[in-house]
Amino acid sequence: MEQKQNLKKISKFLSLVLRHEPQAAEITLDEHGWADVDALLEGVSKTMPIRREILEQIVAEDEKQRYAFDETKTKIRANQGHSIQVDVQLQPAVPPDMLYHGTAERFAQSIQKQGLLPQSRLYVHLSKDTETAEKVGKRHGTPKIYTIDTKRMVADGYTFYLSANGVWLTKCVPPQYFIDK
Repeated sequence: MEQKQNLKKISKFLSLVLRHEPQAAEITLDEHGWADVDALLEGVSKTMPIRREILEQIVAEDEKQRYAFDETKTKIRANQGHSIQVDVQLQPAVPPDMLYHGTAERFAQSIQKQGLLPQSRLYVHLSKDTETAEKVGKRHGTPKIYTIDTKRMVADGYTFYLSANGVWLTKCVPPQYFIDK
């Protein structure tokens, strides 16, 4: 149990470093969000114990598949969720006709007026099913699930991307595309 908690703690720190604050591990990310694995291991080890085997285990076992190695396993990056400007080389993709967004009920009034905005991230994150959206919403309080008419958004010119870990991304979702208000 203690090892699992330690892995979770390291994974959260990796998320912070690879998505938001690379300076927390004294590393830099390239323009595509990649970090040198050796530099990352050295930087993280100043804060908490980590070895390459642990990093590989976290990448392989992370239930949300937050991280990816390059083909040579010499570079690593977060698949999405960045608050810093990086280009993870996403290609436009056609989403299913409906996608879902889970958030906390306390944000509903603002969302009804403004729509879904990326806030501190580069994109709004959308889920392919209500179960995933509900899990996301519960992390922030009582969940509120929005159903998005992505078919209409695409017809109106909005662009969607599918991240390597299956999260759908778009720049914003205006409230007129909510199916259930």
